[in-house]
Amino acid sequence: MTRAVSASTVVGAAPQAVFDLLADPSRHAEFDGSGTVRDAVTGPERLTPGARFGMKMHAGLPYQVSNIVVEFDEGRRISWRHFGRHVWRYDLEPAPGGTKITETFDYAPALAPRVLELVRAPQRNLVSIRATLERLAGIFGPPPG
Repeated sequence: MTRAVSASTVVGAAPQAVFDLLADPSRHAEFDGSGTVRDAVTGPERLTPGARFGMKMHAGLPYQVSNIVVEFDEGRRISWRHFGRHVWRYDLEPAPGGTKITETFDYAPALAPRVLELVRAPQRNLVSIRATLERLAGIFGPPPG
């Protein structure tokens, strides 16, 4: 059983430019489509393999979460997870005039994937993924043509 949801868009920027934005935790609130990310509170200026970073969040109530980068392929893929072990992943592929961005919420490695399904987290996260991709398209613009 696949336990992941994802969506894609194409933007008018090179993969490295998109990756540089994703690897800067201080800018995550700019493109977060869930409306929960507020600000980076701990961690490096630029993410690297195994980097840990904390974020101020708000979902009904304010809270903080600590993340760790679990996949890192410069210019191509970056992903992170927190204590629940579900993964937020961004895959970047060159596309005509820009970059195809695929964001995935992978909850197969989660501590309690069935609970996530029961509370409809995958469906809510897919809505947020689509909103995030719209924000990224707004930041980078469409590919030419």
